[in-house]
Amino acid sequence: MHAADHTLQGRAKAITASQKHLERRNMVRIGVLVLVLLVTAAVALACGASSLDIPTSLAALFGQGSPSDIAAVQGIRLPRVVCALISGAGLALAGAVLQSVLENPLASSSTVGISQGAGFGATFAILIIIPALTGTTATVNMGMTALFAFVGAMISSLVVLAFSRMGLLRPESIILVGVALSALWAGGSTIIQYFAEDVELAKVMFWQFGDLGRATWPQMGFMFVVGCICAVYFFANRWNYNALQNGGHVAGGLGVSVDRVRVLGVLFASIMAAAMVSFVGLINFIGLIAPHIARRIVGNDYRYLLPASLVLGSVIMLASDLIARMIISPIILPIGAITSFLGAPLFLYLLYRGYRR
Repeated sequence: MHAADHTLQGRAKAITASQKHLERRNMVRIGVLVLVLLVTAAVALACGASSLDIPTSLAALFGQGSPSDIAAVQGIRLPRVVCALISGAGLALAGAVLQSVLENPLASSSTVGISQGAGFGATFAILIIIPALTGTTATVNMGMTALFAFVGAMISSLVVLAFSRMGLLRPESIILVGVALSALWAGGSTIIQYFAEDVELAKVMFWQFGDLGRATWPQMGFMFVVGCICAVYFFANRWNYNALQNGGHVAGGLGVSVDRVRVLGVLFASIMAAAMVSFVGLINFIGLIAPHIARRIVGNDYRYLLPASLVLGSVIMLASDLIARMIISPIILPIGAITSFLGAPLFLYLLYRGYRR
């Protein structure tokens, strides 16, 4: 008996030591990701049409240096960097949670129809609502456009939520609802655009391209507040998401209210994604790429996956915006196109992995 007890105690100590080592390793890796994020942000502040070195750009950030440097950093580059940090983190967190509660590695705001709903809402606002209210198509009210984009995204979210709540489909099949919604919104947008003038179409295309420079400070404040509220909920439910990794039946056996966690997870993730997409436009695949890269770095434990996804989303968004601004400077390419070039190959790779299994 004593020998058996010593053996069990030894195994327990070995498991505890292994867990502590894994926790330390993941914390170190997340710390490295944060350092990469800070370096990327510093480079983003320094690069532009008139490139500065990093010390000069950091000095201009705090109001020191020439007036032109201060204006370039504080007035142009800083808002883009802050918007990239908030929107990238929000889309990545939403994607990580959707992948857990829907039990589908391909789930994200761009694959369940949320982004496409926002696109239809913006198209409807730009081509119909704003001209009807103002009597002219010469201007674009970005606040009104963002409002209708948010409404469109939330309509998609509610449809996905309804199918998830009614149990008409398995959680992993909700992606099919996203495919149907995407086709519906695309068809509606096409019909509206068919009767529009060339100038009006250009405005719609500009919104759909995605742009980190259009959001104002109050709008970024709204994005930040919504993101913080949703993030607090996500981190509070990290253990529930870990339980769902083993399937709904196992999670239910562990005392998790599976239906409640799924419904609220989809709801909060949808609100977060809708808030981000409404102001920055259609920037796809961030919510798909970041969580999968994070899994390769810190594993599937949502205690570490959530913060790693948050940081990686911001890094990818910042890096994509940096590429969009610098590849053929001073022309700024659509950031949505850059993220799609990054995300589409990964999407195909995930499909291939699923087929191989």
